[in-house]
Amino acid sequence: MKRLPSLLAAVFAVLAAASLQFAAGQAAPPPPDVSGTWNLTVAFTGGTGNPVFTFKQDGEKLTGHYQGALGEAEVTGTITGSAIKFSFKVGGTDDTVTYSGTVDGDAMKGSVNLGQFGDGTFTGRREPKK
Repeated sequence: MKRLPSLLAAVFAVLAAASLQFAAGQAAPPPPDVSGTWNLTVAFTGGTGNPVFTFKQDGEKLTGHYQGALGEAEVTGTITGSAIKFSFKVGGTDDTVTYSGTVDGDAMKGSVNLGQFGDGTFTGRREPKK
């Protein structure tokens, strides 16, 4: 029985050290996987749109493709924890469209800067993987 208190103390010490490492950012969990096709709804002062994004993910780095009212474009971005940010250049212009938001499973939401078209918000769902 004398070993039980010392064993418990050792377990608590290990748990405390692990939680300190996590709090210091040394053992952060991997970002959620956002690979796949996402259907978004964008609302802005000029109306609404329903772009489709296809993402590929390598750790925190995102690449992909946009298809919507502004044409088609290659997408780059990042995901850190549940925070996601991605953007693309509007063809034939210097405008960049930038999305910033959060991911929760197969859903995402946030804000979007549409360059010359102003700011808005977006929500989206991932298509089921085939």
